[in-house]
Amino acid sequence: MKKITTVGLDLAKSVFQVHGIAEEGVVIVRRALRRSQVLDFFRTLQPCLVGMEACGSAHYWAREIQALGHTVRMMPAAYVKAYVKRNKTDAADAEAICEAVTRPTMRYVPAKTQDEQAAGMVLKARDLLIRQRTQTINALRAHLAELGIVRATGLVGIISLAAIVRDDSDLRLPGEARMALEELVEQIETVTARIERLDRKILEAVRKDDSARRLTAIPGVGPIIAATIRAVVPDPAGFRTGRDFAAWIGLTPRAHSSGGKERIVSISKRKPATANATCRWSDVDPQARSSWPPGITRDSGHDVAPPVQGCRCRTRKQDRAHYRRSSRSWRYLSGSEDDRPGLDIRAFRPTSRRERQGANCDDPTGRHPEANQTEKSQAHESARS
Repeated sequence: MKKITTVGLDLAKSVFQVHGIAEEGVVIVRRALRRSQVLDFFRTLQPCLVGMEACGSAHYWAREIQALGHTVRMMPAAYVKAYVKRNKTDAADAEAICEAVTRPTMRYVPAKTQDEQAAGMVLKARDLLIRQRTQTINALRAHLAELGIVRATGLVGIISLAAIVRDDSDLRLPGEARMALEELVEQIETVTARIERLDRKILEAVRKDDSARRLTAIPGVGPIIAATIRAVVPDPAGFRTGRDFAAWIGLTPRAHSSGGKERIVSISKRKPATANATCRWSDVDPQARSSWPPGITRDSGHDVAPPVQGCRCRTRKQDRAHYRRSSRSWRYLSGSEDDRPGLDIRAFRPTSRRERQGANCDDPTGRHPEANQTEKSQAHESARS
């Protein structure tokens, strides 16, 4: 029997599908497995390449199969779909995974450890509680609005509405309505206490993590953003540059070009959803939104958006700073050049228009602007002739 070199594993809850091929591409095994049979099947195989789609349970199976000596590579399901032939079945999906994992240009998802998954669960649980609290607050406001009781949005308005619900002397609320709305108020307070408890846990974890502490030094980045980046990007070395990280977060325009005509639409807001939403918004002091770090303003010019502390809209430059802070051990410094030893802001920003046009600034290629002007004149003369 020929040796199996590549296996495509289609994950599921109970019934799994495997598709194994030899080195020359001949199909050797194509069968369904029950959940209890998966690890026993891979124990009987010699070390080989195992491909699977990145899903909820993929990290667990990747760890278990790697422990048996196999090489496991996870891929986004959207990248595997292109290799599915005709109808979608478990067998067709496993075959497509087996084909996609051998592509030299395929992009893979690194397997997470249990601790990294646990950190993500804390953030997801917090996000769920926030959504439940918002849902309960909206229900409370809607019920009171039916009785003509309306207050301003925000926490101050909720405190005022809770006081009205608990005020027995307020005759605007019938007894049965007061009893029902008191349950909603108690639930809001209970969920808020749980959210605050998770916030304290996240803050403690950030203080113990060196990379997360470096991220919090970036203006506008707090413990929640730092913890989210650490959870969704356990290994920043997977990105070649900070620009690749910004594109992965979804802060780059989506291209829809064809026939040599470029069409650039709005930002993609691509996955992961948790990192996308968290990294694009931050709760900071609104009074700081108009402040410009003097060092970045001087170096980049006023036409370049700097990482301003207090700016609610995240910028691609800030996401590149997140990447650099996660992958390297340097500090984010702003201010005068004397206060920034070892770090030049020009190292992670494009050359500004002001510098390219300045008389005392060299061209990014290392030549003087007069050399570029001479080349342009020569090009115009050649075109005329």
